[in-house]
Amino acid sequence: MNRIDLLAIGETDPVMMESLRAALEAEFGVRCQILEASLDPAPSFHPERGQYSSTDILDRMQKQFGSGVDRLLGVTALDLYVPILTFVFGEAQLNGTCAVVSTHRLRQEFYGLPADAGLLEVRLLKEAVHELGHTLGLTHCEDYRCAMAASHEVEAIDLKGRSLCHECRARALALMTRKPAVKR
Repeated sequence: MNRIDLLAIGETDPVMMESLRAALEAEFGVRCQILEASLDPAPSFHPERGQYSSTDILDRMQKQFGSGVDRLLGVTALDLYVPILTFVFGEAQLNGTCAVVSTHRLRQEFYGLPADAGLLEVRLLKEAVHELGHTLGLTHCEDYRCAMAASHEVEAIDLKGRSLCHECRARALALMTRKPAVKR
């Protein structure tokens, strides 16, 4: 991975986006930039659920912005879902280029608690690292402290770290430097 592009999906907080940009740049050691363009989430809305399809958003990201990108991370404040789950914090293309994360259920206000901007930034970074890890080919890690640990509730996000464990970092590095097989 040589670069991460951040894409706003709907309205996003520019201060939060800049904080995420800087943190991802430091975490992965690659250039990270915020795109001037954004993606309209409206076509991905499911009226019966009152949520947005993360899979549809990923497909639209790939079609509209995926050409020539290394990694593209969509960031939204909207509530995301996949058909088999009530909600998701994010979704990624395994071994692909696109991922999306949502701050909707990462916010303390969602749980009836006072806003905490610092906690939101930490949670967002953890989920961004997690989803970008999937684009590198990483699957869920058994180490609950690793950013690649599965998170089905916000409490699990709070337990895990913001970085990949040693084992996942080594696998990611191996996957990033592996040369594609030659087709004969």
